[in-house]
Amino acid sequence: MSTKKKLETFHISTYGCQMNLADSSTISSALLTRGYRRVADESQADLIVLNTCSVREKAEDRVFGRLGEIYKFKRRKPHMKVAVVGCMAQRLADELKEKVPHVDYVLGTDRQFQLPDVIEGIEGTSEVMTAFGHENIDAIRPVKENEYSGFVTISRGCDNFCTYCIVPYVRGREQSHSAEHIIEAVRKMVDEGVSEITLLGQNVNSYRHDGTDFPALLRRVARETDIKRLRYMTSHPKDLSRKLVDVMAEEPKLAPHVHLPLQSGSDRVLRQMGRVYTFKHYSKIVDYIRYRLPYVSITTDLIVGFPSETEQEYEMTLEAVREIRFDSAFMFRYSVRPGTTAARYEDDVPEDEKIRRLNKLIKLQQEIAHERNQREVNRVAMSLVEGTSRRSRQYARARTDGNKTVLFKSERPPVGSIIPIKIESADAFTLHGEPVEGER
Repeated sequence: MSTKKKLETFHISTYGCQMNLADSSTISSALLTRGYRRVADESQADLIVLNTCSVREKAEDRVFGRLGEIYKFKRRKPHMKVAVVGCMAQRLADELKEKVPHVDYVLGTDRQFQLPDVIEGIEGTSEVMTAFGHENIDAIRPVKENEYSGFVTISRGCDNFCTYCIVPYVRGREQSHSAEHIIEAVRKMVDEGVSEITLLGQNVNSYRHDGTDFPALLRRVARETDIKRLRYMTSHPKDLSRKLVDVMAEEPKLAPHVHLPLQSGSDRVLRQMGRVYTFKHYSKIVDYIRYRLPYVSITTDLIVGFPSETEQEYEMTLEAVREIRFDSAFMFRYSVRPGTTAARYEDDVPEDEKIRRLNKLIKLQQEIAHERNQREVNRVAMSLVEGTSRRSRQYARARTDGNKTVLFKSERPPVGSIIPIKIESADAFTLHGEPVEGER
């Protein structure tokens, strides 16, 4: 290594989606395996790793701001190294190193797992690495996120190229892990005490490896492992099949929750976005999901203010939300991402109009979420205990099978256990209940 003092400790911060969380766990495991020690206090680390997101400009701005704060640590500890990895590293690469000279390593989405080799100066590595492609994608070993839950990435990259999305450019073309690799990873986590696993992919529905499609993979994981609860995300409406819904209805380990991004209620805007489905098609999928699953939570993503979106088309999104009645939604106003197809469109919806549309949409969805959550009252929900409430240590926090937060009174919650909780009340964001003794 080029440093005079050996690097011994590291701190890793993660920005963005669950896939980034999964990748951070894998990077951390690789560093721990090589003898580095993880520390909670960033200022005490010899190596600071920022695993980054490029989906929105705000995510990148946060990283630039954080890098400015980290500089003061590096001034006090000249031997400290800073690594920026993941999507932002992939997109900006040399530009990032030029803008922030105190960044030592820039590793893209396919090279971030080589961080131990890079900091140790192994032959064939360099301080900036962004080439796509793995000789063996299954060499990337997933590890659990915490003591009771884990993420297993089933595919990497994306072939959809939605016009607003930077992901295919920063994560590359889609590659699927083998079913055996995924099942082995789930079994390993179960042996380590994990109760719930989420299978991850930019579009899990397009998973395919050696003739195994996503519904078949789900069925195999459910039947060939001892995992207690299984989730997945994210789905693309153009690929979500009735076969998948049937597997969800037939396999009790599969959580009754589907995250299905709609993005817009206007067919013309959907075409502009490159989404390759209509609202009618989307609505039929939802109808079949609700037909096959007596209880299901459906969540979504929505974008307002996309280039050329008219007031009438925005109203179509509101009407779609009223019709579908989502349990919750991630809602955003459109922002230009350089390098995407939509960046060439005229960003002609004024910012104050985007904000107005977003605020009105949020208000509507909150009203619907409150109404949807009332159906939870008196229901007994199997819930994974995650810890204490962030607001009061007298209350515990759990996540229901429908992926909703439920609080219950307990100063010593059985973290990691899946327990029955009877829901007693609900608002738009949180359920409140009491554990039910003797019921499973």
